[in-house]
Amino acid sequence: MIKKILLPLFAFSLVMACNNEGKEEQDEQESKNEVAKTPVDSLYEEVMSGHDEVMPKMGKVRGAQARAKVLLDSISQLPLKAQEAVAGWKKDLESLVSELNNADFSMDKWMTEFKMDSAENDPGLRLKYLAGEKEKVMKVKDAVLGGLARADSLLKAKTAMQ
Repeated sequence: MIKKILLPLFAFSLVMACNNEGKEEQDEQESKNEVAKTPVDSLYEEVMSGHDEVMPKMGKVRGAQARAKVLLDSISQLPLKAQEAVAGWKKDLESLVSELNNADFSMDKWMTEFKMDSAENDPGLRLKYLAGEKEKVMKVKDAVLGGLARADSLLKAKTAMQ
């Protein structure tokens, strides 16, 4: 008798719990969509999107830096005649290390200087601040993506030749 009462009650509770979870997720998503309708919110999202796109690539930047430095060390161990033969590649690697160092430094500097709550109570000033930050983070993004593209072509092409 108790099983006949408890089983339907349990099933009903389970169905209601699942329905409420879906409703809560839908309500949360709708509130997020409503919040991001001001120009300040939209610009903030653009700034963070630029950051979020390249931040996961910073490990690749540091890995490419390390690989290029290892190659430079290897070149310095070659006999003089062989070093002369790869002098152009050495120069390219040195330039690449510098470019990747700049990208890494730029990301760190931007993240350190970015003030998430700057001018929060003054929409006009906040809009101006975020516009400047968007410009900065796009330069960082270009530096990171450009450095990685150059590293891919330079390191893969030369490594394949060896």
